[in-house]
Amino acid sequence: MGDATRFLFLQGPHGPFFRDLATMLSAAGAEVSRVGFNAGDAAFWPSDDSYIPFTGPQADWPATFRRLVAERAITDIALYGDTRVIHAQAVAAARELGLRIHVFEEGYLRPYWVTYERGGSNGNSALMQMTVEAMRQALADADPDIVEAPAHWGDMRQHIFYGAIYHGFLMLANRRYKGYKAHRALSVTEEFALYLKRLLLMPLHRLDRLQATWRITHGGFPYHLALLQLEHDSSFQEHSPFDSMTDFVEMVIDGFATGAPGHHHLVFKAHPLEDGRVPLRREIRRIAAERGVDERVHYVRGGKLAQLLDHTRSAVTVNSTAGQQVLWRGLPLKVFGSAVYAKPEFVSTQPLAEFFARPTRPDSRAYKDYRQYLLETSQVAGGFYSARGRRQLLRQVVDMMLAPDDPYGALAKGTAAPRQQLRVIG
Repeated sequence: MGDATRFLFLQGPHGPFFRDLATMLSAAGAEVSRVGFNAGDAAFWPSDDSYIPFTGPQADWPATFRRLVAERAITDIALYGDTRVIHAQAVAAARELGLRIHVFEEGYLRPYWVTYERGGSNGNSALMQMTVEAMRQALADADPDIVEAPAHWGDMRQHIFYGAIYHGFLMLANRRYKGYKAHRALSVTEEFALYLKRLLLMPLHRLDRLQATWRITHGGFPYHLALLQLEHDSSFQEHSPFDSMTDFVEMVIDGFATGAPGHHHLVFKAHPLEDGRVPLRREIRRIAAERGVDERVHYVRGGKLAQLLDHTRSAVTVNSTAGQQVLWRGLPLKVFGSAVYAKPEFVSTQPLAEFFARPTRPDSRAYKDYRQYLLETSQVAGGFYSARGRRQLLRQVVDMMLAPDDPYGALAKGTAAPRQQLRVIG
């Protein structure tokens, strides 16, 4: 078998990114095959010869994974997110077998970067054990570039579009995969309906968002932001202390009602992909009315965060990556879950009521060092969903996957390849 690199791909982002990635890895001399767990996985894979359908019950997957690794002499696995059951089981086995584990995730500094790590992401990331001082030492011998995000780089519409296609295949062509069990609670039909509904209602949602944002930014009152997340997202499910997003909402409103000055307001901003499966707006209104602060609590449906950050006093979140935008602006931030950016230098340790009353500001110099470290290591310019974003991502990430060291080790050893710079467009 020699020293060939043999990748086994598992589930990836919706759409053609894993297909494009496999094509380029193959051109570089690696062997690539993929396990598909449903018709949506199969739809975006280029070759029947390298596609392995897993049609058995989920209980058979760990043994099947080990058999495939042995039969195909697999050296590396690649996957998107490491907490869904089939991925967590594969990662555990891959560690025992000494395989390299390539994990993709949405960017810690999204939306203009994606995350590429080895071994784990989010609460399982190597970043969780790193101190800011260790990052500074790794940067000391580097020659970091000044990296700026582009002004326009759309991925959201494509994200929703590919999500609808993926679930359409699951709904209409999944008969072969009788043992498939989705990693989320809703049925495939319900998931498809939510994606389609969101795609169709995007113009109305945008109008609602613009109106709500205008009322807040022109209201003349100080306010605090609560950054909501998708309740079904793995970062919330696996790395937070809450059973539901409603639990988080209730705690935030309680802290606000107790500690915030009477003229301050509270703004809940929904995740851009919030699809209504959890009635958050209704729950926020109910809890705010029960606490007697309903006139001071607002809800904004998705959209970009920047305009609301221009005037906010502070922000709270479970562990949303949007917290990075808060810290980049030097604003006080309170975090309740495990997050790669939850370092003591820049995340508040105050009780929530005290935080709303007198929030402490982050050490902005420490955060800038942390951010630069991410940009020199695991944050790769590009996106999973738009054609332009995929092209930008593939220019860099294939070489990173084939390198002997992971992104963090490569910087420490001085073997990291030059990073692409993003320049402001338009």
